[in-house]
Amino acid sequence: MELSSGQAKIDGKTFLGIELGSTRIKAVLINENFDPVASGNHDWENRLLDGVWTYSLDDVWAGLQSCFRSLARDVEARRKEPLSGVPIAAIGISAMMHGYLVFDKEGKQLVPFRTWRNTITEKAAAELTETFGFNIPQRWSIAHLYQAVLNKEPHVKDIAFLTTLAGYVHWKLTGKKALGIGDASGVFPIDGTVNNYHSRMIGQFDALAGDPGWKLEEILPAVLNAGDDAGTLTEEGARLLDPSGALKAGIPFCPPEGDAGTGMVATNSVAERTGNVSAGTSVFAMAVLEKELSRVYTEIDMVTTPGGKPVAMVHCNSCTSDLDAWAGLFREAAELFVPKVEKRELYDLLYYQALKGEADGGGLLSYNYYSGEPITGLEQGRPLFTRAPDSRLTLANFMRTILYSAVATLKTGMDILMKQERVRLDRLLGHGGLFKTEGVGQRFMAAALGVPVGVMVSAGEGGAWGIALLAAYMLKKDGMTLETFLAQKVFAANSGTWVSPEAEDVRGFEAFMKRYTEGLAIEKAAVNHLK
Repeated sequence: MELSSGQAKIDGKTFLGIELGSTRIKAVLINENFDPVASGNHDWENRLLDGVWTYSLDDVWAGLQSCFRSLARDVEARRKEPLSGVPIAAIGISAMMHGYLVFDKEGKQLVPFRTWRNTITEKAAAELTETFGFNIPQRWSIAHLYQAVLNKEPHVKDIAFLTTLAGYVHWKLTGKKALGIGDASGVFPIDGTVNNYHSRMIGQFDALAGDPGWKLEEILPAVLNAGDDAGTLTEEGARLLDPSGALKAGIPFCPPEGDAGTGMVATNSVAERTGNVSAGTSVFAMAVLEKELSRVYTEIDMVTTPGGKPVAMVHCNSCTSDLDAWAGLFREAAELFVPKVEKRELYDLLYYQALKGEADGGGLLSYNYYSGEPITGLEQGRPLFTRAPDSRLTLANFMRTILYSAVATLKTGMDILMKQERVRLDRLLGHGGLFKTEGVGQRFMAAALGVPVGVMVSAGEGGAWGIALLAAYMLKKDGMTLETFLAQKVFAANSGTWVSPEAEDVRGFEAFMKRYTEGLAIEKAAVNHLK
């Protein structure tokens, strides 16, 4: 679903989705046929502040306003009319999941935003996992909260509201303290029988926390399902998003969702035995389950689809950051010989070169760890490339190794689902930057996970398109479940392109993984000795 360049005017209503990703804020406007008709972007970066990965709230609003201006310019360029002339029927907000945003009763932020990228809650996550009998990863909001309690941080007593980034933006735009169930499932465990926070575990948390001045249920946002009404744009919210005044109040909002949930929607992966892989700054795979897992795995998160179905999630903190850094180095080298190298062209050339490499990467080894990876037992990361004297160092082998390393940790977690739990998946759909070069990321992901991997032409629009679809679903569901709506109304004519695992690639990736697993001691040594 590429941006169309058809008629000058948009006929009928539109739906706006905005997603705050790790390195980019993106807005996508879709029409009543669910086709993207305009988009806007703003690049941003997290920062390391006193050892904590964070984004300032000033950066959040500056980025959102820049993104919205970019969307407005795109509408005017494509449609020959200002955005104010385009009827926006509903809006949805999505953002990277988890993390820690807390506010006092006056709405004042108490501590800087602690993002999903931080691995500073090991004690809290372990204690909660044991108490609940349910895996609580370090990046989950409840782990951050309990770690702050354990640390006796002064701000804890003043907490009146805990939320995610999507929940925060939604609150400021609508006045409503709510989350979609998918995003909420990364804050605190969900009881699938009632589609709400797990009451037994809430009681257990309150017992652990003692008397910090509040009860957990009092500070959590409300849980909403896909299709629920989640409030309307206020006058104050309209000015926050669009200081020019062109955007008017009163537009309804769907429940805010996390990037995992919008990725599932954008790839039509909300039904049982389907799954998706989101591969950008971080990488995570979602598998919609037919039944519960046999036991708790610390490598596997249990979350939900935006419609409330149980999902096993394997999340890795690092994916394309190291790949991007190497591409930047090659771009610098290329520009010693030619005046300018287009970024997309460079990526395509490097990706296609990887296809010429040896199946196992020629004996080369790379770790893409910019931060810790709990799945492989790393509390911190050090990007690292190494090789033996007899390894075959060619550009093709190098690029294949770098691409392999981007998904190697994911394979470690997915092997638990596929090999130990015998989870059955008919297909996986990919989205995110790793899949932008046709056929390459798909091929290596299929080799790693042993399942056909598809990419739809909408993959580049990603979660912003997914949350726009959820905004449309709220108004156009007509009694349909989310699964039926997506299958029959959105994806009926969009089957995507598919790549099945090739035997040689599978054998090569397994050989690479053996080398990768044995070499983790090298990465751990780098963490210990490279300060």
